[in-house]
Amino acid sequence: MVRMREDQFTEGIKRSLYSVITSLEQDEAKYFLEEDASQIKESSKYLPQSGGISYSITTPSGVEADLTIKGDLHLSTERNEFGNQYQSMHEVIKEQYLYQKGLLNEVIIKIISQANNRPIEQRADSAIVSGYLHSELTNNGLNLPFEFAVVNRNGISIYQTAGYNPAETTRDNTFVQTLFPNDPSSKINYLKVYFPTKQDYIFSSIKFMIPSFVFTFILLVIFLYTIIIAFRQKKLTEMKNDFINNMTHEFKTPISTISLAAQMLNDDAVRKSQSTLQHISNVINDETKRLRFQVEKVLQMSMFERQKATLKLQDVNANVVIDNIIHTFKLKVEKYGGKLTANLNADDAIINVDEMHFTNVIFNLLDNAVKYRREDVPLELTASTNELPGNRLEITISDNGIGIKKEDLKKIFDKFYRVSTGNRHDVKGFGLGLAYVHKMVHELGGDIRVESELNVGTKFIIILPLTKN
Repeated sequence: MVRMREDQFTEGIKRSLYSVITSLEQDEAKYFLEEDASQIKESSKYLPQSGGISYSITTPSGVEADLTIKGDLHLSTERNEFGNQYQSMHEVIKEQYLYQKGLLNEVIIKIISQANNRPIEQRADSAIVSGYLHSELTNNGLNLPFEFAVVNRNGISIYQTAGYNPAETTRDNTFVQTLFPNDPSSKINYLKVYFPTKQDYIFSSIKFMIPSFVFTFILLVIFLYTIIIAFRQKKLTEMKNDFINNMTHEFKTPISTISLAAQMLNDDAVRKSQSTLQHISNVINDETKRLRFQVEKVLQMSMFERQKATLKLQDVNANVVIDNIIHTFKLKVEKYGGKLTANLNADDAIINVDEMHFTNVIFNLLDNAVKYRREDVPLELTASTNELPGNRLEITISDNGIGIKKEDLKKIFDKFYRVSTGNRHDVKGFGLGLAYVHKMVHELGGDIRVESELNVGTKFIIILPLTKN
């Protein structure tokens, strides 16, 4: 914006200086016209006997000439003399035209041959130049103080205003215009105009636009923020819809199974068969556990909404807790033909955690590994512990599953986010498991990261502080 205002200022100054120079050249032409007119007036005389005017003209080269315009300027009222009088008037006008043409030629010759011989102080009077500058600058909307000087081709000042200081003039605040550019190069003079308050003028002219720029910027930021929030809300809505669909499916199946089993219990033939009754009882028990597990997932989501979990911290042996989880989970892994191995190598594994939530963290990671196993390769799942320098415990859960794409690694801990499983449609869930794990590890004062390679496997690494007695 400042650059645009400066360009406008420069263009206005150039127009003003051009008009000033043009006015000075016109003044010089007027000067020679008036001078010749006065000379001709003095040398002319009326010839009453001939009814005309006689002119004596002397050219700049010294040639003298006499010009006589004859004719009676008084019109006769007699009809027989009207034609002669009209002809006489025509001749008079013709002679006057020729005289004016000759006069202009004389003026042009004087301007070319004599004008540059006049002192520049006379040709460009200081007061006249100042008046022209003020007038033209005002006409171009540039009402600001100025100082000027007239210098020759060697840069020597011929005259200058009182406030003109050459030491303060720079390329940014000073403008130069050639005076009488048709003069010989040896006699060229320049008009230098200096604007001491140029920068103040430019910046003051844009001060009123600063609030509008600030307001526009604020509106732009608000608009961009609104767009970002809208996209995030849209994505969150899509994930929540996916969560509701998955939840409906996960709840519907066990409820339907339990409802069917309850209806079968009303059949007398079923009640009489002890084996059938035992089978139905086992089905109800399994589906109830399945339903309870899904309800716990929903309760985990509720914990996220509260932002802050209520933890019952106590010192526990991580090796013991993980070993108990492995014994319970091993049956599920073996059901799919897999193998679960424990490498609990940490000598000191005492950590201060909420045992229930810590158990859920390990269980979620193991369950996640089973969900995203490879169908063509037997599952190999490993849980290990190791001591790290700085009183820290490293817990690693690794598998040889389908892995995670690089673009998904940054999002797997987001609430409701579920990694795409390609052509597999049997992987169900709410997108809360890993988000819960991430939040809980940080609530316990630890850190978690993930390493994964597609079609090779995934490793979750948890770092927790050890409790030292």
